Amino acid sequence: MSKTAIEIDSQPRVWRQALTGVDRARELLAAPGERVLVIGCGTSAFVAESLAWLRESAELGETDAAYASELRPWRDYTRVIALTRSGTTSEVIDALSTIPAGVRRVVVTGVLDSPAAALADDVLLLDFADEQSVVQTRFPTTFLLLARAAFGLDIDGVVEQAETVLAAPLGIDPAAFDHFVYLGTSWTHGLAQEAALKIREAAQAWSESYPLLDYRHGPLAVAHSTSLVWMFGAADERLAEQIRATGATVLLGTLDPIVELVQAQRLAVQLAESRGLDPDTPRHLTRSIILT
Repeated sequence: MSKTAIEIDSQPRVWRQALTGVDRARELLAAPGERVLVIGCGTSAFVAESLAWLRESAELGETDAAYASELRPWRDYTRVIALTRSGTTSEVIDALSTIPAGVRRVVVTGVLDSPAAALADDVLLLDFADEQSVVQTRFPTTFLLLARAAFGLDIDGVVEQAETVLAAPLGIDPAAFDHFVYLGTSWTHGLAQEAALKIREAAQAWSESYPLLDYRHGPLAVAHSTSLVWMFGAADERLAEQIRATGATVLLGTLDPIVELVQAQRLAVQLAESRGLDPDTPRHLTRSIILT
């Protein structure tokens, strides 16, 4: 079994451990009434988008998300939350270095002794959720579940639901498809983007992601009989009927969106293995992107 598959299976246990630190997460992430910017790269940028939606839906304050490499003109933020599993991502370090004095810098990382952590006013350390493999799986899901709990959002039964699905076969033959599309709405659009990235990273396959209803505005044109279209956290039957008319297979979201992402991770690993690829070591990628 690959390291990635083992790390995927470990998620319920890691989630439980994370939830023992919900008070610390609430202190660093909630900040009621503050204007907050969340930044990251790759997976962390998608998680940042989801976190921004979740924080605003919890009515904690205005929250923006941005790629660390593409910061918008500065607004009057009081807190910046930087997501970097390794703590060495060049663009995140550069972005943290440009934040004005007086703005609180919170770094969420798996490595305390890291350049990004050294630039932080506060660190939310999730070293127990870090992975050995290049491909991120349990680190982003652990953080988002912890954030939901910290924001007072309902997570009842999510850990148990993940245990149930991980104990059962995936129920999808990934080798039957050559095109994978993930659709999300509100905070699950970030999850859809992350699911599509797993397919590209681990399996070198064709994948796309879009806001749920925007899929009808053009991308539907390439759907075909070996396309799999997966709706995260949504079950829009009218859209599903239009997609099925192309011959594509549609999966409607019936699980908690975080658990759906776990299933998408499993799909990516199984697809990689069916193609004779090692999901632990995607080509041209490293655990941390350090620019020289």
